[in-house]
Amino acid sequence: MTRRELTLVALTALLMSIPLAIMANNEHLLATLPSSVYEWKASKATPTKVGEKRQFLDSPTETLENLEIHATTLNPGEFAHPAHQHPEEELMIVKEGTVEALVNGEFKRVGPGSLIFQAPNRLHSIRNVGTTQATYHVLKWRTVKTAVPTTAKP
Repeated sequence: MTRRELTLVALTALLMSIPLAIMANNEHLLATLPSSVYEWKASKATPTKVGEKRQFLDSPTETLENLEIHATTLNPGEFAHPAHQHPEEELMIVKEGTVEALVNGEFKRVGPGSLIFQAPNRLHSIRNVGTTQATYHVLKWRTVKTAVPTTAKP
């Protein structure tokens, strides 16, 4: 084969592979979370020992290996759970009530509208320090760069 014929064969093979790449990408998109609306009143409240939980989603997206969004309601005086750590970053948005969040080894008191960001593999916790129920939204995500669980950092 001449150099020209080899170039023509290579270009033909390249062009033929483009539809395959597009189809493979579309199959990936079908398995991810589409744009959606989640109404509070339509979400099911599941009772827990310390209050209740509303799970909105827990799914891969087009850019994340996993995105979890839920809301936790804590009864007065209750911790969500003991201090713990995990490799995912986590963002909490206080909807109502007063909570104390363990952040960088210290408890910080915050109220409605406040944001709490927990870096990966850091000990953290949250408790309701008010006299009424406290509700907060939790957004937790995992990417290809999310590390495997490690020993907690302070």
